[in-house]
Amino acid sequence: MTYLIFVDGGDDAVCYHKDRLISMTCATDATLLLHFESSAGDGGGDDLITLTITADTERAVMERILLEISANRDYVVIADDVTSEYIDTRITACAITLDT
Repeated sequence: MTYLIFVDGGDDAVCYHKDRLISMTCATDATLLLHFESSAGDGGGDDLITLTITADTERAVMERILLEISANRDYVVIADDVTSEYIDTRITACAITLDT
């Protein structure tokens, strides 16, 4: 039962069960978007985690996240801007947007 933890620079924090991850996309260079089922549970939009990453490393970062998710640990800290703890050194920041 793996949970994914994110904390942004504004001390916003979220924790999602890995099964709520819908997709990971790279729409622009140095930005990886993780879409999760809404925390509001209202069937509305998705929650969005925006990871700032080193340019042109989206595939490596996605592979690392998937590897860690499949390790079947209780939790994985993907990004914590407050403590500067990241699952991968190519992640430099995160932003949390609930129910987009």
